[in-house]
Amino acid sequence: MDFSRSEITQQVAESAREFARLHIKPHLMEWDESQEFPVHIFKELGKLGMMGVLVPEQYGGTGLSYFEYNAVIQEIAKVCGSVGLSVAAHNSLCTGHILTFGNEAQKQKYLPKLASAEHIGAWGLTEPNTGSDAGNMKTTAVRDGDNWIINGAKSWITHGISGDVAVVMCRTGEPRAKNNSTAFIVERGTPGFMAGKKENKLGMRASETAEMIFDNCIVSDSQRLGEVGDGFKQAMKILDGGRISIAALSVGIARGAYEASVQYAKERHQFDQPIANFQGIAFKLADMATKIEAAELLIQQSCDLKMRGLPMTKESAMAKYYASEVAVEVSTDAVQIFGGYGYTKDFPVEKFYRDSKLCTIGEGTSEIQKVVISREVLRS
Repeated sequence: MDFSRSEITQQVAESAREFARLHIKPHLMEWDESQEFPVHIFKELGKLGMMGVLVPEQYGGTGLSYFEYNAVIQEIAKVCGSVGLSVAAHNSLCTGHILTFGNEAQKQKYLPKLASAEHIGAWGLTEPNTGSDAGNMKTTAVRDGDNWIINGAKSWITHGISGDVAVVMCRTGEPRAKNNSTAFIVERGTPGFMAGKKENKLGMRASETAEMIFDNCIVSDSQRLGEVGDGFKQAMKILDGGRISIAALSVGIARGAYEASVQYAKERHQFDQPIANFQGIAFKLADMATKIEAAELLIQQSCDLKMRGLPMTKESAMAKYYASEVAVEVSTDAVQIFGGYGYTKDFPVEKFYRDSKLCTIGEGTSEIQKVVISREVLRS
């Protein structure tokens, strides 16, 4: 495996870094305080090709690899985890699901608008009473001739209000039965498809999280993704790739907190010297740097396997699990290094601290990642 960054990956990273510096950093605390979902920012990212990183050029995307995708998310998350999270959810989940499992007509219809961010994507698996227990979902789709009637609710959905297109997993069989769910594409404006409560969150506050409600929502069978009963299998495959994006998000947040800490430790003086001179601080920085590099290597391994079409369930779960825990650990140490200032909104690390925790929960908790990893280890 080649550990050097390709020229295209470097260029993409620089483009994302510059965009985040100019267009996200000046407004991030304003968006955080008001919980504004800055749709216009994603439209601009769409123009740069960053909302369709993995989508082939024939469908309006940039057709790049997971290495470039990792770079985009990290550079944005180093500045704002919220924007990084929304970029990840749009690319990996909704867009990724249609790209992977859509038929040609569905790809032609939806991918160009998603890749350009003319449409924002949402993805619905989680429900109020079924998070990790997705096999027991309550949202149902009942066949009615050439249509399906969807009833139920999805919760904790990124872009649940603003998403123009949603991929929704619905139960089409008996609870807990094998192959009991099916995926559908549902467009905003479809009668019976409504937005519900917006969550008031600890962190990631500028990334919209809300309910999606379905009340006798009728969709054509042409909106079905793949075969009836394949929804859960599809979702698990999508989450394999999605774990890479959350790992990248985690490392981006950790890098942002770490870089702020290094700078502060050099500038902050106590006892007539920079606090970086004190072993208690220097060793924290050493631990932070080491953990970030280890997490990055797990991500690179997952990207490599993904791009070569090899199994990577275990590796992506490891990357997501380790990187998300590192994000929490590094941002916690960052607050400690900043001391009292780290607890204020005048300095950046309190936001990294708040944003980091979601990484250990979303797209499969750390505990679920351990379940996935242990199953894969014991299978061998």
